[in-house]
Amino acid sequence: MSQDENWTTQRLYEALAQSEPAKEEAFEVELVEGADPGILITMTEFGDLPLLMSVSGSQIIVDTLLWAVDDVDDSAELNNLILKTHKLFPLSTFGIRPGPDGQDYYEMFGSLSAGSILESVIYEIETLADNAIQAAEAYHSDLKNVA
Repeated sequence: MSQDENWTTQRLYEALAQSEPAKEEAFEVELVEGADPGILITMTEFGDLPLLMSVSGSQIIVDTLLWAVDDVDDSAELNNLILKTHKLFPLSTFGIRPGPDGQDYYEMFGSLSAGSILESVIYEIETLADNAIQAAEAYHSDLKNVA
């Protein structure tokens, strides 16, 4: 990647698939075709945590779903707690978005420049996965006991 070029989804997919973490099976990479193609990254070192990455214009976004909003005991209380503690999760932030089943989900995501070097992209991927696991542990007591 030269300084003047930005990643495309296809080129980033190819680079991630050939990266050391992929070769060492720390994660698996799959191109997801569609109107807005994306990259599915399965974090094998993090219990097969799925991350979705997309390249759009000048930025790369990587995210993962955490839990359904309906699975939270008190959403207002959890939202307040997240807003007060989210800085404990570097390079990541929280949001709420619809999931594949139409329900709203809490998500964790990070973004970086589409001109970032591959090592920075991999660092963001690994950091987001680690942060998602830590967030699940940190906020677990705020969830309903869902079977």
